[in-house]
Amino acid sequence: MPLEPKPADLPRIRGALRFYQVASIITGVLLLALCAEMLMKYAFGLELELGGPQGFLAFVPSDTVTAVNLSTGILIVHGWFYVVYLFSDFRLWSLMRWPFGRFILIALGGVIPFLSFFLEVRIAREVRAYLERREAEVANVARPAEAEAQP
Repeated sequence: MPLEPKPADLPRIRGALRFYQVASIITGVLLLALCAEMLMKYAFGLELELGGPQGFLAFVPSDTVTAVNLSTGILIVHGWFYVVYLFSDFRLWSLMRWPFGRFILIALGGVIPFLSFFLEVRIAREVRAYLERREAEVANVARPAEAEAQP
């Protein structure tokens, strides 16, 4: 029999789900920006420069970056935000008491382009359906108890 979330954790699951959704979207967008940056760098030999002699924002050859290298910035920001994404994944996974394979699948959303967007929709739908079902069960259990208490 699979484990289910503890009744005391049910109110915290909604917050964990919202945190996961936000982290998932931000991580997905940063991953797409990173993929575009890697394509420009390795296919065309260009990097994104901020505030250099070419203008405010420009693609320049890799060896000629003299100002802020936004390509490296995108790489660093995605890497750190992936850690936040993993934390949100762990928090939701542990509250929902899912198998470890589910944690790994969700973690892959931060490294496989577009996967985080699909997982965000699927996980959110699944968790919301679960919460609605559990809340309905609690309401059905509470109603007969209230009816017996009244003379």
